[in-house]
Amino acid sequence: MTNSIQNKAVKVAAVQMVSTPVVEENFTTARRLIADAVGQGAQLVLLPEYWPVMGMQDVDKVKLAEALDGGPIQQFMSAIAREHGIWLIGGTLPLVAQEAGKVMNATLVYGPDGAMVSRYDKIHLFSFTKGEESYDESKTIVHGKDVTVFGAPFGEVGLSVCYDLRFPELYRAMGPVSLIVVPAAFTYTTGRAHWEILLRARAIENQCYVLAAAQGGKHVNGRRTWGHSMLVDPWGEIKAVLPEGEGVVLGDIDAAELARVRENLPALRHRKL
Repeated sequence: MTNSIQNKAVKVAAVQMVSTPVVEENFTTARRLIADAVGQGAQLVLLPEYWPVMGMQDVDKVKLAEALDGGPIQQFMSAIAREHGIWLIGGTLPLVAQEAGKVMNATLVYGPDGAMVSRYDKIHLFSFTKGEESYDESKTIVHGKDVTVFGAPFGEVGLSVCYDLRFPELYRAMGPVSLIVVPAAFTYTTGRAHWEILLRARAIENQCYVLAAAQGGKHVNGRRTWGHSMLVDPWGEIKAVLPEGEGVVLGDIDAAELARVRENLPALRHRKL
């Protein structure tokens, strides 16, 4: 790994799913979509938030929580990264928390050899109430504390999850990354209103690529997620998008284009605060 950006394009992919309450079903779907992405040349693949399970109730994920370095979800991700020789950013999975009855909503990153290279625990926990629609992640999740960046061959990658997208100070704290990833399960209501504009804003203000992998459709539990997985370039242009349903979004992380944007408009160097 290196901290510098290599002068070549790297193909990345975001997997969009409509996850079910059955972990094995989601394994089958993820395996198929990851293989599809690799078949189209992806060297880095991002899974969505809650990809292993979208339970009938929020507490379902607590029952499935794994200890770090053990459990079928982690074994699946390690094995598939090694099988395809890719960087796999595993959306999120529930990891055991110190607080009883709750989990850490964690992103684990695996290198091409299947070894885990990074972990990020979701910092900002979503809550929303509008009419009969209501969510409160803090009831079952303990928030993380650490801003997390890992080094990939094409540059630094900043990790974030879903609701984090609304907090620009998190991304500023990452430093000058080449890529920000956002695995998500945005609701249809909030996604329709804000998803695209927030993703493009994060790309523009940080002058980097943003890759977002979403849940996208009507789930067995009745929840509807917004989808629109996408890749946004450092100028804020959407390079690829999938509105709804299962599938893969692909595009290139072009180091030359990233450098060109930062040179033409050196906003990162102009920061005063």
